Amino acid sequence: MTAKPDIDGILAAALKQLPPKPADSDVQAAKKRYSERVSNAVAPAFAEELRRRGLRESRPSPPSGSRSSGAERRMSGGIGAKKVDVTWATEESGLLLAISVKTINFKDRRSKNFQKNLTNRRTDLLFEAVTLHRRFPYSVIVGFLFLDKDAALDGSATRKSTFVNADQRLHLFDGRDDPADRDEKYERLFLVLLDANPTIPKVEVFRVGDLKSQIPLQDVFDEIISLIVERNPDFYEAAGGSLKKI
Repeated sequence: MTAKPDIDGILAAALKQLPPKPADSDVQAAKKRYSERVSNAVAPAFAEELRRRGLRESRPSPPSGSRSSGAERRMSGGIGAKKVDVTWATEESGLLLAISVKTINFKDRRSKNFQKNLTNRRTDLLFEAVTLHRRFPYSVIVGFLFLDKDAALDGSATRKSTFVNADQRLHLFDGRDDPADRDEKYERLFLVLLDANPTIPKVEVFRVGDLKSQIPLQDVFDEIISLIVERNPDFYEAAGGSLKKI
């Protein structure tokens, strides 16, 4: 029997479906559509990996599923409803896990770096964490900021690269290990360098606060499972990287 693909294979297959990336000089509408397609490739791939690990209700559900829900799920939050890229919720507990996927794919025409939208993406991330944690303080919220691979190379003699700047600006909001901690913090935040080559796509994943150690996506999802178990010890336990109901 052929083994089912893991997250690396699932994500690679999804990224191979992306169209060629528009040029940085292309019209804004084309770049916006492409960025949306990146998010809409990553989110279903992450949800599929969660279902593979036992989180069967994870959304977005697959296109062939009986309850397909598109690329986002609208969740009630503490300061208003919020669309969330990837979610796992149950009738017993409500929202247990949310994954936010943000992207910066294009250089600014004037500055020739990726820095321009970094503040906006950070604001989006923090608002999402606040509104979800305020209503579901025990939920595990994980954030991924995907950056074009060249964001690690756009530094100069007078400024750090966007990759380094993103790490510094997000570090304060990573590591919410206590449900009583600040709402705007994420349980885990990751930076991802994306080479969206449609033939051989590649991602490099780093925990915010440690840009020297690349993390396999398998390990990231192992940690997500462990965090869910830690928050819900009466209901779940980890078994070989998957979630098992007690």
